[in-house]
Amino acid sequence: MIQTIRNAWRVPELKKKMLFTIMALLIFRLGSAIPVPYIDGNALQQYLDSQSGTILGLMNAMSGSAFSMATVFALSIQPYINSSIIIQLLTVAIPALERLAKEGGEEGRKKIASITRYTTVAIALLQGFGYYTLVKSYGLVNGGALPGFWVGLVIVISFTAGSAFLMWLGEQITEFGIGNGISIILFAGIVSRFPQMVMDTISGFQRWMAVQGGAEKLMADNEGMTEEIAQQYIELMKQGALAPWVIALIVIGMLALVVFIVYINNAERRIPVQYAKRVVGRKMYGGQSTHIPMKVSMSGVMPIIFAQSIASLPATIAAFTGHSQDTTGFWGGMMKVFDTTMPFYSVLYFLLIVGFSYFYSTMAFNPVEVANNLKKNGGFIPGLRPGKPTCDFLMKVLSKITMFGALYLSVIAIAPIITGNLVGYQSLAIGGTSVIIVVGVALETVKQMEAQMLMRHYKGFLE
Repeated sequence: MIQTIRNAWRVPELKKKMLFTIMALLIFRLGSAIPVPYIDGNALQQYLDSQSGTILGLMNAMSGSAFSMATVFALSIQPYINSSIIIQLLTVAIPALERLAKEGGEEGRKKIASITRYTTVAIALLQGFGYYTLVKSYGLVNGGALPGFWVGLVIVISFTAGSAFLMWLGEQITEFGIGNGISIILFAGIVSRFPQMVMDTISGFQRWMAVQGGAEKLMADNEGMTEEIAQQYIELMKQGALAPWVIALIVIGMLALVVFIVYINNAERRIPVQYAKRVVGRKMYGGQSTHIPMKVSMSGVMPIIFAQSIASLPATIAAFTGHSQDTTGFWGGMMKVFDTTMPFYSVLYFLLIVGFSYFYSTMAFNPVEVANNLKKNGGFIPGLRPGKPTCDFLMKVLSKITMFGALYLSVIAIAPIITGNLVGYQSLAIGGTSVIIVVGVALETVKQMEAQMLMRHYKGFLE
């Protein structure tokens, strides 16, 4: 990967694209530090720090801590992701949108993109209002003598404008930079939290060290400390304490997860294809053998991102309306059920990843279209007749590969949640998902760089 980046840096055109991407990410991080007026960011950050294992903690991780600091980019690209989910599902369900996507050509794709943008703004308005309701319910809004309507309008418009700007910035990265812009922004937001995760781990180890000596050592080191105060201090330090074996398990697990993701991401099923010989004039065409590559992880990281958005939606609505797990009644129960550490959330998350994996695989690979193209060009799979038998075989192979890929994504997304519950380190529920997204986006971006170098016949890469 490092060698590929170095080679790409030597190509002037790719160097410009990489610099453009870096500048766009700097703008993203700058906007993530600009606070929205009338909100007490320090008090909000203290509250959300205590919600590290919940839906709010998950949204904070995806936004690169901008959510907890109430900055302009607090909503991050979540409205755009939700909008993409809605439009893609409606494209399958509504015939008019399906015809527009398949038969409309470039103009149809532009109309679909335009509809997605308008939907993003509408969702951002709703989420911005929900964010305002959340901070207002905890008394974190301070507009002074200004009318409440004006304060709320400024806050909601600021969040909406930030989300719309990130959507535009992502499109600019896709067009003029390297990789998929939305994925790159999500990648940058997650990576920006890694130093804080390291500091939290060090703090957890220091807490563990502080309680090893027991109350007697504390009273000996602190003259005048009573046994009751020492016991209270120990109980307080036990919260979030991380033993060395737990830290070692986390590091080894994360490294193994990265290796596993890279291995599966490069795995593919190659279906042999033979082209019949045909004579055109005085020349003979065909007769060569090739293969159809079917990737195991055909849908990439998108099923995880989409499943995450859908699974967190109920609890997000409850949180935005000012409810928490301590709330009695329906909303409090919903927050507890949809907590990222609860079994129900894990099961729902698992099923959604499987469902979106099948959804994306059918969009990325159409067996009917592939079978028809093979038949038109005189190609066939050895042992199968062209046409319907070939299509049925491809659908069978696609179903098996998609199931394995879906189970792979589901297991590595759920395993950190289970491990976090066993060792008592709830941040793993977010850390595992973050590693999947970061590694997946990094691999996809590097592959795009390699493809662009290959198109330019870059000698160093071809050797």
